Amino acid sequence: MRAAVLRGPRALHVERVEPPAPGPGEVLVRVAAAGICGTDWRIFTGERPVQYPLTPGHEFVGQVAVVGSGVGRVKTGDTVAVEPNWGCRDCDLCREGRGNLCLARTAVGIDRAGGFAELCLLPERACWPAPAGLPAERLLLTEPLAVVVRAVGRGAPHAGETAAVVGAGTLGLLALQLLRGRGCRVLVVSRTDRRLGLARALGAEATLALDAGDPAEAARALSGRDGVDLVVETAGTAAAIELALGRVGFVRPGGRVVLTGLPHDPASVAFFWVVRRELDVRGSMIYQQEFGEALALLARGAVEVTPLLTHRFALEAVEEALLTHRQPEAIKVAVFP
Repeated sequence: MRAAVLRGPRALHVERVEPPAPGPGEVLVRVAAAGICGTDWRIFTGERPVQYPLTPGHEFVGQVAVVGSGVGRVKTGDTVAVEPNWGCRDCDLCREGRGNLCLARTAVGIDRAGGFAELCLLPERACWPAPAGLPAERLLLTEPLAVVVRAVGRGAPHAGETAAVVGAGTLGLLALQLLRGRGCRVLVVSRTDRRLGLARALGAEATLALDAGDPAEAARALSGRDGVDLVVETAGTAAAIELALGRVGFVRPGGRVVLTGLPHDPASVAFFWVVRRELDVRGSMIYQQEFGEALALLARGAVEVTPLLTHRFALEAVEEALLTHRQPEAIKVAVFP
């Protein structure tokens, strides 16, 4: 089979490798499509240490090619979405239902071979049978949508509230739609206006590019009070954290802030104002039981994902796909083996 093998920072090449054979409780999936996100980029550049050689890729879908003994969750020929993270099931966190926080969590495409390949070996627990008639290009957004389902749920939005989404990438545009579905009026804030037209088309009542205005003024204008009720941060940058927590008048006193992105640079926040405004600040780490809910949302068309898939590449062009992921015009870039 063909697989994109990373042998060091930026040393990614499509090679012929021996296909793995599933053991008991394992499934061999033929990859139909694999999305690219910021984690894949950091692995490619070497910013995130991994053990080489590695086949990256954790956002992917496909068809079951072979099943090992004892597999009952899926059968050969099933179309599946892959849940690429799982806990050890033995630690205190896993027993509490917090496998997303497990310190021994396994991540496909990070700790073991992933989806930038024709075939990928997985435990059956990672394979979710797809609802009938759901095409691969929609199914591909299941994993990031599950991340957002958890994040929005952590914010406990109520109908009639106002919310702001910081970031207009894949996660931000999905969060916008979920918040609208909960009955919120939503402001989307982005670094530039490049994706704000799409945000408005997907239901944003207000949008703002950071180089074109004051986000606190935009939040007050939307809410009619001293800031929005809820902020969902999805950009994963220090500037986004500083805006979400530190800009007085962006989120109202007593409001909620959910941090979803994973910033890798220090952020400067005046915590005096976090305390003075009694903000409820919550982190949101991937997902717990939200994968099934994400599939159900996609199946019933409650979330529009077609405009988010902006670039498609063959497996042989996986390095070009990764470079394209960094371009301003890209939202979701995917490889189709």
